[in-house]
Amino acid sequence: QVQLVESGGGLAQPGGSLRLSCAASGFKFSSFAMTWVRQAPGKGLEWVSGIYSDGSDTHYLDSVKGRFTISRDNAKQTLYLAMTSLKPEDTALYYCAKDMLPYTSSWKDYWGQGTQVTVSS
Repeated sequence: QVQLVESGGGLAQPGGSLRLSCAASGFKFSSFAMTWVRQAPGKGLEWVSGIYSDGSDTHYLDSVKGRFTISRDNAKQTLYLAMTSLKPEDTALYYCAKDMLPYTSSWKDYWGQGTQVTVSS
C-alpha cells in the first residue's frame, strides 16, 4: 500500500534551517509529481511547493521563494524540502502529498501524517 512518511521537523530559531524528508513506498515514485503542503495552527491547508516527477520543474509559494528548496531522489524514493531563513509564520504541520500526474496539479491522492515545524526564539 502507498505510504508517505515525513520526518525532519522540529524547533528552529528565526533565521534557522531545517530539512524535511518524505519517504515514499508502495508506488512508482519516479512517475508522479510530489507536493509539500502545510497547515498552521487554526488555519487551512496551504500549498507550499511542488516538483515534477523527473525533477525538471519546481514551483513555490511566493512567501517561501528563495528560502525553501524542494528536491527529490527517485532512486531513494524520497522527497525533500530544505528550509532556510525560517520565520515564525512558517510554523505549521508540513505534509507531503502524492500527485496523480507526472506534473503538479490540484489532484492529490495520498498524504503523509505530517511533521511539525515550529519557529520560535
